[in-house]
Amino acid sequence: MDRYWDEIQSKICHKCIDGDGTGRCLLPSDVQCPVRLYLPEIVTTIVNVKSESYDAYIHSLRRNVCILCENQKADGSCDHRIHLECALDRYFPLIIHVVEDVKEQLKASYSPAPMV
Repeated sequence: MDRYWDEIQSKICHKCIDGDGTGRCLLPSDVQCPVRLYLPEIVTTIVNVKSESYDAYIHSLRRNVCILCENQKADGSCDHRIHLECALDRYFPLIIHVVEDVKEQLKASYSPAPMV
């Protein structure tokens, strides 16, 4: 998970409106970034989607990650998402891209060398 988090911090956190522009999070100490909090679930969700459709990723995110969040209501709605206060929802397209890139890098680094 460290590799995924490092890449997310490098490519997304400095853009986050909840940060200082350098990647340092400015959320209050009693609030955790949902990307960091649910990173293992996010990565698992993304790597298990077998579709080119963004809707498939969103459906999987809602079913596997958002359901764990205390901000989601029993009916599946979320005021944080509605008001663009959820960094996970706000940056999910970028997170998908980062996770898929890291997955491919890891896959390439673990592939055995071709036999000669």
